[in-house]
Amino acid sequence: MKRNEELSKLTNVKEWDFIVIGGGASGLGSALDAVSRGFKTLLLESHDFAKATSSRSTKLVHGGVRYLAQGDVGLVKEALKERGLLAKNAAHIVKNQSFIIPNYTWWGGIYYKIGLSVYDFLAGKLSLGKTKYISKSKTIEKLPTIEQNHLMSGVVYQDGQFDDARLAINLTQTIIEKGGSAVNYVKVINLLKDASDKVIGVVAEDQFSKQQYQIHGKVVINATGVFTNDILNMNNPKHGKFVVPSQGIHLVLDKSFLKSDDAIMIPKTSDGRVLFVVPWHDRALVGTTDTLLKDESFEPRALEEEINFVLNTARQYLAKKPTREDVKSVFAGLRPLAAPKDGSKSTKEVSRSHKVITSETGLVSIIGGKWTTYRKMAEDTVDEAMKVHRLGNSPSKTEHLSIHGNIKPEQVDRTNHLYVYGSDIPAIKALQESNPRYAQKIHPDHPFTVAEVVWAVRAEMAETIEDILARRVRLLFLDARAAIDSAHNVARIIAEEKGYSEEWAQQQENEFIELAKGYLLTPYSPKVINLN
Repeated sequence: MKRNEELSKLTNVKEWDFIVIGGGASGLGSALDAVSRGFKTLLLESHDFAKATSSRSTKLVHGGVRYLAQGDVGLVKEALKERGLLAKNAAHIVKNQSFIIPNYTWWGGIYYKIGLSVYDFLAGKLSLGKTKYISKSKTIEKLPTIEQNHLMSGVVYQDGQFDDARLAINLTQTIIEKGGSAVNYVKVINLLKDASDKVIGVVAEDQFSKQQYQIHGKVVINATGVFTNDILNMNNPKHGKFVVPSQGIHLVLDKSFLKSDDAIMIPKTSDGRVLFVVPWHDRALVGTTDTLLKDESFEPRALEEEINFVLNTARQYLAKKPTREDVKSVFAGLRPLAAPKDGSKSTKEVSRSHKVITSETGLVSIIGGKWTTYRKMAEDTVDEAMKVHRLGNSPSKTEHLSIHGNIKPEQVDRTNHLYVYGSDIPAIKALQESNPRYAQKIHPDHPFTVAEVVWAVRAEMAETIEDILARRVRLLFLDARAAIDSAHNVARIIAEEKGYSEEWAQQQENEFIELAKGYLLTPYSPKVINLN
């Protein structure tokens, strides 16, 4: 992943088969599907890969227990199949995670045992394990920090867990390895059309140099998630609103609030939403909310009522009661929901399944969906594009396509934080050994090293502090204060690698600290960490 090499292709290639707009789950999936079928494929992302929704999920690869309760068996069955495929195609990132539902009524254990046995059945051969009923004492043994007052029993079921932004980087690497092209910080600012008003390409602008490119393609796919309406606007200013953003927030707490490798799942909170407390990178991730918003944003902010809801609900089920001061980081993400036809505002009326729509101009848009089903969404999108644009009938090749980094499950050592790099681990270890400075931690309280920053710049197209601390090593999401403290050194490492000035590094540091403060619930001043 070398940005300059990818940029040069924008002028060297006369016409692409597929131009995909958007570097999140649906865009990366679509580009990989197209390139693996043999199409000349280009993906353009206006910011960094997975900058918006696709790095801000609950980190679950799941069928959706909640959708089963709503009777959407088709969506659950499809998602469970995709969960199983992703666990095989990216075993270094996706893991089998045990979830426990604590029951505070006598009937809860029976009810959820029956319901989740249906969940297991729908997964078929790709099931991750059988649902079990466990006693009150066994529930406490497995979840020592669970609220024990009125606890009756527990139900254990299996689902998948992953690191969303790391998967996005691995998908980008796979696209490039398969002969496609993907480049970040290149924004589509207009669509190219021919005399008969058919879309034949895009006008794009490099967000750093401000150079503009006219790029021609047989098919243009709009995979911009919550920003879908913006591209549809370029195509036709009178189009209807196809996507509504729904915000979900997550609070990250110290592991002491969970003290377990099992996750907690509360299927029905006070307002009917699901709450998860999930172990993630040695932290406890608590979420989520479901708040319909009017406007989309690349940096959505958690609303006070959402923060209070998550904290209050977590306090009901955790023996150690979290406060605002305990929150290491808070992040918000927007789900791109297919808009309801009746104009209703309840998210219960809004489809979680995906839709592929083709405009009269030939622009193909993928809307809705979720990370778990990204591969199937992509397959459906490329199938539709091939049909509409008469590009033959080559079938999708991604069902058993190994993603960059994939190694055998038994080779994954989750006690080492480098496990998310999979097959790239030896290269990062070699980098650490090549220079004593590279083996140093960027923050004393976290395992991430200078080598990982250097690797992100050299091999993963990281351009800014935020790219590294938010999406390559995830420190901003795990501990915003530590990320702020690391900004000074990370800026200087990037500047050194890229030959940038001290002024650039200082500006980067200032911008990142301003952004990172939005991930904190209490005021904080930076401390500079000295690297030798």
